[in-house]
Amino acid sequence: MTRFVRCIVLHALLPAIAFCGITRAAVAAEEFPPHLQYHVHEKMMDWETTLLCARLFLGRLPSVMPGGQSDTPERIALGKRLYFERAISINRTQSCNDCHLLNEGRRAGAESIPTSKGALGGFGKRNSPTVINSGFQIAQFWDGRAVNLFEQAKGPILNPVEMCMKSPEEVIARLKEIDGYKEAFSRAFPGTSEPMTYDNLAEAIAAFERTLIAPGDFDKMLDGQKNAMSRQEKRGLTKIIQFHCTECHYGVTVGGRIFEMIGAVHPYSGTEDQGRYEISKKIEDRFVFKVPMLRNVTRTAPYFNDGKVQTIEEAVRLMGWHQLGVNLRPEDVSDLVAFLGTLEGDLPPVEAP
Repeated sequence: MTRFVRCIVLHALLPAIAFCGITRAAVAAEEFPPHLQYHVHEKMMDWETTLLCARLFLGRLPSVMPGGQSDTPERIALGKRLYFERAISINRTQSCNDCHLLNEGRRAGAESIPTSKGALGGFGKRNSPTVINSGFQIAQFWDGRAVNLFEQAKGPILNPVEMCMKSPEEVIARLKEIDGYKEAFSRAFPGTSEPMTYDNLAEAIAAFERTLIAPGDFDKMLDGQKNAMSRQEKRGLTKIIQFHCTECHYGVTVGGRIFEMIGAVHPYSGTEDQGRYEISKKIEDRFVFKVPMLRNVTRTAPYFNDGKVQTIEEAVRLMGWHQLGVNLRPEDVSDLVAFLGTLEGDLPPVEAP
């Protein structure tokens, strides 16, 4: 469903179904921009309408990621080993898991610092996003420069700030020195004359990452478990739709589907990072980033592309102002954050092989 169609459906549903005859909120309409003035009321839209919108605009996480249908147990096992392999960093100190933690508490495939430290001690300029559910997104990285997990997996290993390896050939030479990799690549990529290649390394890591699917209470609710969400969480879901958040944060990942300028309504001065412009050099891409997915967002602080926002409550408040032009009330922020908690999902325990 395109953004245009979503907007048409939303505008048709909300006034026609949900708001017939209900009263305006105590907050004066002029405090809200025109596109929100008729969607902020004392009485929110009814639950059946909310549920219909949730199914239309969001949806349940599928059980298989795109591309996962052909992944084999052997390929996934190799990818898991490579995900935790520190020998593929320049000084053998860093693995994928060191910035996208899967085996420590509730860190949900991310790191709880603004930007991650590379193998040689330098820090990147962008916050490390979660790898959980990430393969459902339209692209990878904040600027979308990788179209899928396979392309993404090749980047950090050769990045001069991250893992700092000099070439794909050097990476494969390192792995050939380690017992078991030759056989593991052969099992993962049978029938190939040279299974140990950099592309196959990336494909194996991608295969492992495609297993990182973590549905939450929101998905249970969509499955028909009526008590999976509390009243406050349901209010938050209603508001995330009613306040038009789902125009950008849509799809099964509740985001990660389009690119938008940060500061669309009120300029955001908190970052010097120019986003997609640094790749495209197009003026219209200045300060444009991939809209973050909100799955597990309550576990992946700090927030925004530079990791400068420390709490989820502050992130929600800032997004209301900069993207919607709304000063969200404390009760709105509380309800929205409560709903975001239903997007938390637990993986089975992931331990280093």
